[in-house]
Parts: sequence; C-alpha cells; structure tokens
Amino acid sequence: MNERLPRSMRAVVYRGANDLRVEELPVPRIGSNELLVKVGVCGVCPTDIKKIHYATVPPPRVFGHETAGTIVKVGARVKGWQIGDRVALHHHVPCLDCHFCRHKAFAQCPTYKKTGITAGFEPAGGGYAEYVRVMSFVLPGVVKVPKGNSLVEGALLEPVNTVLKGVRQLHLLPNDVALVAGQGPIGLMFTRLLTLQGVRVIASDLAPHRLEIARAHGAVAGLIANSPGFPEQVMKMTGKRGLDAAVLAVPSDEALKQAQTLLRGGGELLLFAHTKRGAVTDIDLSNVCVDEKALLGSYSSDVTLQKEVARLVFSRRLDVRALVTHRFPLERTADAVALAAKPTADSLKVVVDVNGETTNSH
Repeated sequence: MNERLPRSMRAVVYRGANDLRVEELPVPRIGSNELLVKVGVCGVCPTDIKKIHYATVPPPRVFGHETAGTIVKVGARVKGWQIGDRVALHHHVPCLDCHFCRHKAFAQCPTYKKTGITAGFEPAGGGYAEYVRVMSFVLPGVVKVPKGNSLVEGALLEPVNTVLKGVRQLHLLPNDVALVAGQGPIGLMFTRLLTLQGVRVIASDLAPHRLEIARAHGAVAGLIANSPGFPEQVMKMTGKRGLDAAVLAVPSDEALKQAQTLLRGGGELLLFAHTKRGAVTDIDLSNVCVDEKALLGSYSSDVTLQKEVARLVFSRRLDVRALVTHRFPLERTADAVALAAKPTADSLKVVVDVNGETTNSH
C-alpha cells in the first residue's frame, strides 16, 4: 500500500547564475514503472556548482545528483522494490546497446546523457528537493542501503563510482607509483582506491592538513604542490624513473604540465577535473608521441561498477563518512554550494541534509 503523500514539497530551484531559491513545487507524479523517493541526503558536486556559477544550462532546474533516500511510492509495474527501502540513486544509466556502449564509452551514450531523476522542470538530478521521481531507465542504477549504513554513505556512491571509473582507466601494477594532485574529497577517494590496489600514492595539495588526511587514506608521502624542490622529491621517490601515473583531481594548468614532465616513458596522465569547455593549454606533443606518455580523460560514472562501489563503501574499505565535514539543511543549500565552491581550511565534502537524517549542521 502506497503512503499518503503531500501535494507540495520544498525544493531549491536554480533561477539563473548563482541564483538558488527555496520554493514550493508539486510532489512529482510517477508512472507505472517508476519510483518516488523521499530524499534524505544529497551531496554537493563540483559539476553542479559549475552549472550554477556559470549558468551553462537554462533555468529553471532542481540540481543535486548525489542522492539517497527512502522509497515512498512504487509504480505498479516495478519489481524488486518496496515502500520503506532505503536507496542510493544513480541519475545516468546507459542503454548498453549503442555504438558507444559497445565500446564501453558509456558517458557518451545518448541515453546516458539524459538525466533520469527529477523533482520537476527539466530533469537535473532533483536531489535538492524533498521528493524525486526515478524514471524507469535509471532503475538499474538504484542500490539498497544496508541497515548498518547511513544515507550519507549511500549518497556518496555516485562520486566514488566516478573515481573508480577513473582508476580503471589506468594500467597500474602493485608497487607502481602514482601522483594524485589535489586532496579534496575526490582526490582523497583516488588516494584511497589506488592504495587499495597496492599502488604507492604521492599526494599533493596546497594545504598541509589535507596531506595529513591523505596519509591517513594510505598515501606514502604528501608534498606541498608548489614547494621548492617538488619535482626533485617526486623523482627521488620513483628511483629517478618517473611516475607510472598522475591523476589531476584539480583543474590546474600548472599541475598538468608539471605532471607530464614527471611521468616516466609510457606513463599515464589522467585528467579528472578539466570539465570547463574551452579550456586550452600548451603541451609538448613529443611527450605523447616519442615518450609514449598517454593523456587520458575520465568523466562521470559507470553503472556497471555500481555493485563493486557499493561493496567498497558499505564495507567501509573506503570509509566516506570521514570525508563529510559540513552538513546544511535544505533551506541553506545556497550556503552549501558556496562553501563547496570555495572550500575553507577545514572543509571537505559538503552535503545537504534534506529531510533531517544528519544532525550536525553548520
């Protein structure tokens, strides 16, 4: 039996560049093969921040795609889910049948590019609202949150998925050495996942305290990114051979050029944060051709990794709880976005506590 639901809900609506407003919207209606989920927690993602800051998409929309909550309504044709199930959502799911999918380029699939979760307006994730409609084509990405785990952990499956996808782009062996540039939430996830693969991680950042956190996540060394002697220290740690891989978890042109010079011949450079269209740089192409240094990119998630991601997070081999430093109520989503856009000395992952699951708000 479906729960009696309100007709309206609170939602944070994007109305233009840096313009987020708390408004009343109708609770979404669902079809016979869809779910309605009461949102518990939604993480703040840099991708959404850029859309909000630069107004790269037309308003109105309700953003938020790192989402977990509780099922409150189940379409008549949906199998395997019931009211009361606590779930993590996945807003992009590929068709698995097109030319791109056959080449495992899932993020380029036309179906994948459609957003399958909405709180109203043009689908944009909807996690900054009390309820979301989960469309049929993204149901394969829904994951149940175990009783012993929090909705915060469920919400962070999505960013962990994107990081694991990036890790899988690299061809690394145990005891290889990789640099992870930037030790924000994403960089720390890279540090931990690479460490779990037996890779020796050198972490770099501008903030010393983040390097301490990186060491706690398994990094064998932490270096201030712009410190004198940085290249020499890296080369010493690799036996003067050079890095087997470098991951850029920050969109820094300087870090890109430096990382490419520090790679060994045949090493790999993964760009993870260069998502702004029109960004250009000068690089020595002989490094790619003659030295066979691979330049790779990774964007968004891979639903085929979702079960593995769930095992990593829910077993706490990757304990994402330690990454969450700030929690805001729904009414202060604009403050949450502002903090995530300009982190402070003590901030890492920022989440919006939509329906009161978490207790410590800032």
